[in-house]
Amino acid sequence: MDEQRLVRTSKRLSRHLRHAPAEIGLVLDSAGWVEVSALLAALGNHGRALTRSELDEVVARNNKRRFEFDATGTRIRASQGHSVDVDLEYRASTPPDLLYHGTVAAALSGIRAEGLRPMRRHDVHLSADLDTAVQVGSRRGKPVVLTVDAAAMSRDGHVFRVSTNGVWLVAAVPPGYLTGL
Repeated sequence: MDEQRLVRTSKRLSRHLRHAPAEIGLVLDSAGWVEVSALLAALGNHGRALTRSELDEVVARNNKRRFEFDATGTRIRASQGHSVDVDLEYRASTPPDLLYHGTVAAALSGIRAEGLRPMRRHDVHLSADLDTAVQVGSRRGKPVVLTVDAAAMSRDGHVFRVSTNGVWLVAAVPPGYLTGL
């Protein structure tokens, strides 16, 4: 599969596994899983045919590991980033002392006032490494990387979880825990 088709297919899967499953007739279970056969049929029924081997390739080659199969390989879900109601069942985890969030300068005044909020998602997404935060911030322009004092947040009772693809999740980050503003 060429790179352009891979990216288009990944974006389509993100849309339907994170935000709009009903748009193609999918129903996610409470943890976000859907049968692979149902996904492939739904895509085919909506003019977006995809084979199982192509789906395997998209999952394997996605640099952010956005998707995961269950242990049997018969179900698939997005690893995080849902706007639909799911419980990914990630357990509370102790974060590294510092985490990072990539954004753009235009968002800083709102972040200064309210901190980081999940917006249309269930959680704020944070990175354990600076390079990933730079990449995330670059998607919308010149990146600004904020540093999150995750150790202090954790001590103060904020609950962190980590997704299977290494994204740290937290309900919100108040401005007092941020530097780089």
